[in-house]
Amino acid sequence: MNDKDPVLARARAERRRYRRVPVDLPGKLFVPATSEEFACTVVDLSPGGASVATDAKLSLETPVVLYANTFGRFEGTIARHDGPRLGLRFASTALKRERTAEQLTLFLNKSLLDESELRRDERSPTRGLTRFVRYDGQVVPCEVLDLSMSGISVKTDIKPPVGEFVLIGQLAGRIARHHDQGLGIEFVGNTNATADRVRTKIALAR
Repeated sequence: MNDKDPVLARARAERRRYRRVPVDLPGKLFVPATSEEFACTVVDLSPGGASVATDAKLSLETPVVLYANTFGRFEGTIARHDGPRLGLRFASTALKRERTAEQLTLFLNKSLLDESELRRDERSPTRGLTRFVRYDGQVVPCEVLDLSMSGISVKTDIKPPVGEFVLIGQLAGRIARHHDQGLGIEFVGNTNATADRVRTKIALAR
């Protein structure tokens, strides 16, 4: 096999395209087959994969889900072992890879941009009261800080771990990040709704 082989050429092009960016962000590594969850640090990230530092001992080709603070959820497999680090290969759609590339570009310029630029949809300051329900049935009252069609930021002292799924009003969500006042919750699935309908679905009370 030589450089003119189309498969090899394409693979090398993909590696050049997906140059990894140092990020040093907290994350969670979830193993669907065993329902195990491990804390990790995302050392570097690209649209095609990531390197994470973790105590998890996982075999090559193990399917995993990575939750990276700020960047969200990635499905993939363990591609390599590198001492205390694991190399992940993502199974992302073309749209997801493009979105990740945009996020990384913004991340590299974070000194010039507010964190809100990393979000998929524009968020607007929205005040009101709502609540979310955890997987164990615990009902958590909270105050809405801002809202978009892809997620919501709430003020609360109760902070479930990043990656936990919750029900907020009539919408399913996932804890995407912690901040100094509370939580960022990413809606999961297609809300298929206008901003006004999103407000209705989360039962926003002013």
